[in-house]
Amino acid sequence: MVAVAEISRESPVLADLPHLLAEAHDAVGTLYGQARARIHARVAPGGKLSGHLIDREQHAVHGLAWLATYEAVLRELSAYAARLAGQGKFAETEQLLVQIAVGEYLNQVWGGIPMNQAEFARLADLGLTRSDLSAFDRPGVQALLASGSTAPARARLVELMVAAQGQATLGDCGLDSTLEEMRLSMRRFVEDKVKPHAHEWHLANDYVPMEIVDELAALGVFALTLPEQHGGLGLGKESMCVVSEELSRGWIAVGSLGTRAEIACELIMGGGTEAQKQYWLPRIATGEILPTAVFTEPNTGSDLGSLRTRAVKDGDVYKITGNKTWITHPARADIMTLLARTDPNEPGYKGLSMFIAEKPRGDDADPFPAKGMSGSEIEVLGYRGMKEYEIRFEDFEVRAANLLGGTEGHGFKQLMQTFESARIQTAARALGVAQNALDVGLDYATTRIQFGKPIIAFPRIADKLALMAAEIMAARQLVYHSAREKDAGRRCDLEAGMAKLLGARVAWSAADNALQIHGGNGFALEFQISRILCDARILNIFEGAAEIQAQVIARRLLEGGN
Repeated sequence: MVAVAEISRESPVLADLPHLLAEAHDAVGTLYGQARARIHARVAPGGKLSGHLIDREQHAVHGLAWLATYEAVLRELSAYAARLAGQGKFAETEQLLVQIAVGEYLNQVWGGIPMNQAEFARLADLGLTRSDLSAFDRPGVQALLASGSTAPARARLVELMVAAQGQATLGDCGLDSTLEEMRLSMRRFVEDKVKPHAHEWHLANDYVPMEIVDELAALGVFALTLPEQHGGLGLGKESMCVVSEELSRGWIAVGSLGTRAEIACELIMGGGTEAQKQYWLPRIATGEILPTAVFTEPNTGSDLGSLRTRAVKDGDVYKITGNKTWITHPARADIMTLLARTDPNEPGYKGLSMFIAEKPRGDDADPFPAKGMSGSEIEVLGYRGMKEYEIRFEDFEVRAANLLGGTEGHGFKQLMQTFESARIQTAARALGVAQNALDVGLDYATTRIQFGKPIIAFPRIADKLALMAAEIMAARQLVYHSAREKDAGRRCDLEAGMAKLLGARVAWSAADNALQIHGGNGFALEFQISRILCDARILNIFEGAAEIQAQVIARRLLEGGN
């Protein structure tokens, strides 16, 4: 076994850990309740939320979203520990992962939660003082604060990580055997077909080969959560998370191909006519039809209510005119779920409609061989493999029968119905990117020799790996929880938003630390960690930038949605 940093002979695992975790969650929950009341008083004079005051107090409001996310993580880690302990599966690896994560997060709540590398949500920002931390005086919380994430605990975890190299995940993720078998199946596919070539494809800015797309379709990736009557497998969102994570662990582009199908199917399932469902869904499920989402415009970003692309009805067609940007995988797509304004007299969201816009497949030489449609590629640092485009529509024709739902003015509402699933899947993709960063960081640290020994023997290197592993496990439990809430038919925009918010931060942190472990080599394009870093960066931007995500979460919390 590769030597790691010297550890104590005494076990660093805290006694009665499930009880300590429950105390920690209760303490942070109490603190969150105090912070919410104080911030609500600042932004809701007379009890009514003020948009102006929410914007003015944005740092505090977003800090509340992060504190609520930490409270949710501690809740899910506590539940995970209790569940595994009851099954006799809460072994040393799982205990150390949870203990270290909770120890770190409690200390961050105490000293400042990192919203990114430069911005921290501190107690004073949230209207709190040290005296409000009386809930932290409990023995269990103090034990985790002082001894949850210690040098011996981190060193022992890394020793276990080295011994477990090659396993699908570090420790028991708490999933049933069917989902774990699904994970192994996806992992075998990725190890065989994706990982050996992903970096080469990235450097060449090539598309994911169509053979891979066809194999994903054959594996059922595009049909996972569709009901069986529409050609799907009828599985839950939790299965989608496992599949998305493992595919993204190979390359985020491969994991993201399923996102195109997921968004289109959610839109059609939620808002389409019965005829639209019967025709389009089975074809998307088999991969016969590849969809793309066409929502964003150059000057709107997240402000979808300001969309200007027009759709004018002319007989049995609509003519679309306008500009769209940041459109992923549009050249090879067969249909576009396209959001446009059908009523110019209706301001904001009410005048928007969604279309299933058909188009022929294109290629690099002729990306958009369709009348009334043109575009240019946006060259990007990462998230390659599908290609990003700006698109111009000039009287581009869409059959009137392809107006989603058959009635104008419902486009924004239809889109909102997809956001929970989209954000859950994005959080799962973030897990895959983070796990890939950990994989390559651990491999490099065990094989790179400096000063006569593997660099993993140096505590600062080992600590990075231990903290990466603990945070990935913490984020994973939040992602799986949000998927289970969706599967249960409960509203989960809060859970999905929190999972995406935390998952994106964890992915970037893991990639950044793994590159640091590589030293100068990590900055070389030939090393795959350079790709992983670029891929990780987009996760804090798409499907709702971190700032927008925090704003949405906080508004729900302050409205009483918690």
